[in-house]
Amino acid sequence: MARRELIVLIFLIYAVALVSANKFTVGDEHGWNPNVNYTIWAEKHKPFYVGDWLVFYYQSGQADVIQVDEVGYNKCDASNPISNYSKGRSYAFQLNHTKNYYFICSYGYCYGGMKLAIKAQALPPPSPPPKAHKSDAFSVVGSRFVGSIAGFFGLVTAFWLF
Repeated sequence: MARRELIVLIFLIYAVALVSANKFTVGDEHGWNPNVNYTIWAEKHKPFYVGDWLVFYYQSGQADVIQVDEVGYNKCDASNPISNYSKGRSYAFQLNHTKNYYFICSYGYCYGGMKLAIKAQALPPPSPPPKAHKSDAFSVVGSRFVGSIAGFFGLVTAFWLF
């Protein structure tokens, strides 16, 4: 029974590894700091999809990350936060829904542009495979997919035998 559970566990780990979200460091090498144009940063990195992560790196005690609604974003008003994070030096936020997300810094830097608006979109549907002749069947499946399946069954066989 333990062998079957191990195989199921390996399969689940392998399946999760094949589907992954993107992780974005807000502000890239500048982090979440004053004097960074986060509108340009968002334009550079879009589109953002449900499941993606935004990671804010900032200096403890000198900045925070406040999730607000659109009104709070436009007015740099943190009085009605959706969420507030000021502990440590980093904050990871997952885009869980298809909607607009708004973040500001409540230390006064919002007025200088330390705010971020992100639109999270649903993942696009996978593209249909290209039409191929019968002789091109292998190329339609793709060597990456076949290699993944072969690797997985190789692992299963190795664990089954040993």
